[in-house]
Amino acid sequence: MSDWNDKIIAEFRANGGRVGGQFAGAPLLLLHTVGARSGEPRVHPMMYQELDGGYAVFASKAGAPTNPDWYHNLLAHPKVTAEIGTDTVDLVARVADGDERERIWDAQKAAYPGFADYERKTSRQIPVVVLEPAP
Repeated sequence: MSDWNDKIIAEFRANGGRVGGQFAGAPLLLLHTVGARSGEPRVHPMMYQELDGGYAVFASKAGAPTNPDWYHNLLAHPKVTAEIGTDTVDLVARVADGDERERIWDAQKAAYPGFADYERKTSRQIPVVVLEPAP
């Protein structure tokens, strides 16, 4: 997975935030987290949804039975940065719940049906993480 991510990260940075392949035309960001146990910096390419005043990302892990490592990193260290296009922004992560989660999640599934496929593959509720500008 690391080689795959490294290629996407390099392509993203070389092309002002745009990549081809399965992410062609999709909104993609590079999320910088700190490892929950290691304390090491990590970079994760992922699709996002723009929100009024922030962004949402989705801990889908392609429908795997467990949450992705980056999700655990955010819970431990919610202050993050994200590369969006050619900009880098400081953000704070929080997990959406209730009506907010459902509204964001439903919009993501409607725009990108692959996320509905991920939901069908797993018994866990896929977390929706809201990234808001850091104070």
